[in-house]
Amino acid sequence: MRLGYELKEAAKISWVAINSNRLRAALTTLGIVIGVATVSLMGSAIAGLTQTFEDSLSLLGTDVLFVQKFNWATGGGDWREMRNRRDITLRDAKRLERELSMAQAVSVEAQSNGLVSYEERSASSAAIVGANENTAMVRGFLLADGRYFSEADVDGLRPVCILGSSLAENLFPRFSPLGERIKIRGKKYEVIGVLEKLGGFLFGDVDNQVMVPITRFVSDFAYNPDVNISVKAVNTELLDDTRIEVRGIMRKIRRLGPGDKDDFAVNQQDMLMDAFMQTGGTIAAGGLLITGLSLLVGGIGIMNIMFVSVIERTKEIGLRKALGAKRRTILIQFLLEASFICLFGGLLGLGIAYPITLLMQQVFPATLAWPVVLTALLVSIFTGVISGYLPAFRASKLNPVDALRQD
Repeated sequence: MRLGYELKEAAKISWVAINSNRLRAALTTLGIVIGVATVSLMGSAIAGLTQTFEDSLSLLGTDVLFVQKFNWATGGGDWREMRNRRDITLRDAKRLERELSMAQAVSVEAQSNGLVSYEERSASSAAIVGANENTAMVRGFLLADGRYFSEADVDGLRPVCILGSSLAENLFPRFSPLGERIKIRGKKYEVIGVLEKLGGFLFGDVDNQVMVPITRFVSDFAYNPDVNISVKAVNTELLDDTRIEVRGIMRKIRRLGPGDKDDFAVNQQDMLMDAFMQTGGTIAAGGLLITGLSLLVGGIGIMNIMFVSVIERTKEIGLRKALGAKRRTILIQFLLEASFICLFGGLLGLGIAYPITLLMQQVFPATLAWPVVLTALLVSIFTGVISGYLPAFRASKLNPVDALRQD
């Protein structure tokens, strides 16, 4: 009960002292403001980027393996060496599909870019993707309208295509594209489907694409493309076993000896997430360093101001101690005063971070979440306690007689 009364009175006295020196208190908090704004924005940015990255990764699927020239894992090999590897061919993909026993389905894809047009409307940088009849199922693509490729479409090299959502809106803003004929690099294709909106970020704007049968892609746009093979496992529990089988068959297809290194990579979603987390950790460490330096500067400033405050109020401290105030009471008063100043700086920093976060949301889903806000405020108060302890301790140790004698 006594402690509660002391805290209440100390809070009142501290608030009066801060209010009487508002400009000095505001200037003192600049370091805290910068530190809290930095840590808040960093937390918001990392949370938003992580959410966007995870949404992008969901397009890959947790049960899918990707056979490609390049390794996604950090430290997975020398980039120049991977660049000089032999391309993975459509023949490799067909043989792998025939020999796999543990796969649910195999997708074969290749990509290029070019002009896609319909009458007077066009898209000059659309992605042209060659795919087989399994791609939609393996990659989790859903159709908003129409149908997907059949095996007959792929085997028969039929000039049919499927549009991404944004490309369909661009070329056909007022009516359905189904049954219409568009030009892809001057070649005529019939639109048989439109994909649901997928979003972008990690893999670019995947909604601005047109998909054609992989056989037709090879015939019209690239005679011998470097293809990507996606292997959907029967279930996630068998993913590692499927990886081993894929690697063994690919080594046989590529005619690699027992001592030869793989000239291909078998990638999966986890590799990208691990690489992203390592990069995010580096960014977070840099942000924390900046935050720590800002808080250190702010803490030193507050400590100096609190020492000045103790000197200015020496007689007041002596009078209070002469009237029976305990050392603990004086200590609490000055600790609360330093904490209030830092808390004010923290609130000001959050006030700066919030509108910037709203601007960041135009690019990705950044969020100033409550855990970030509470962490920022707690860090502010903690900084106040640490930086105010020495001045408060000095004030509590003052001898009342000496304090009252001081001019």
